[in-house]
Amino acid sequence: MAFFTDAEGEWMVRSARSVLEAYLRRGSRMVPEPPSEKLSKPFGVFTTLKRHPSGDLRGCIGYPEPIKPLNVALAETAILAATEDPRFPPVRPEELDSIIVEVSALTPPVLLDVPKQEIPKRVEIGKHGLIIRYGPYSGLLLPQVPVEEGWDVDQFLAYTALKAGLPPDAWTWPDARIYTFTAEVFSEIEPKGPVRRVM
Repeated sequence: MAFFTDAEGEWMVRSARSVLEAYLRRGSRMVPEPPSEKLSKPFGVFTTLKRHPSGDLRGCIGYPEPIKPLNVALAETAILAATEDPRFPPVRPEELDSIIVEVSALTPPVLLDVPKQEIPKRVEIGKHGLIIRYGPYSGLLLPQVPVEEGWDVDQFLAYTALKAGLPPDAWTWPDARIYTFTAEVFSEIEPKGPVRRVM
C-alpha cells in the first residue's frame, strides 16, 4: 500500500523543480515548506534528472538512509543531482526546459541476511532497489532501473556491484552485504508538465 498520496508525490516533484530553478537561475537556495507533517519526517530521497524526450540520465544523487527531513533532503539532492554527479557536467540553466525531474522516496534499507545463493530469490524486479556494501565500496541502484533496462535479477545484482566499482560477482563474496529497499517514484511526464506515479 502506498505511503504517499499522488498529491504528495506531485508536491515532491514540483518542489524539486522549484529548488532547481531557484538555484540554477538565481543562485539562491531554498527549502520547500511541506504541506503536511509527513513530508518533513526523515526519509531517504533520490532526485533523478533525465533528458527529454530521450530519457537519458542527466544526474542522480540521493540519501539512501532517512538521515534528514524529507523536504530538506529533497532540496539538497535536487541541487546535488544537477551539480555534483561526477558522471556529468553541471546542468546549465538553459537545460532546465528540456529536463524531466523524478523523485524517489525510499524505505530504510534491509540487510539480506541469508546465504548468498538465496539472495536472488529475495529480490523482486519492479519492487526492490539494491545496495551493495563491501569495505569502503558502496553501490546503489533504484528499483526503476532494472525495469527501464530490462534486466533480470542476476543482471541487477551484477550491475549494482559494478556501480560500487566492484566485479559483477562481488555480491557473492562472503563479506559483501546486500540490502533491499522499496521506493515510491514520481516523475514529470514532460519538463514542467503533469506528474505521474512511476511505482
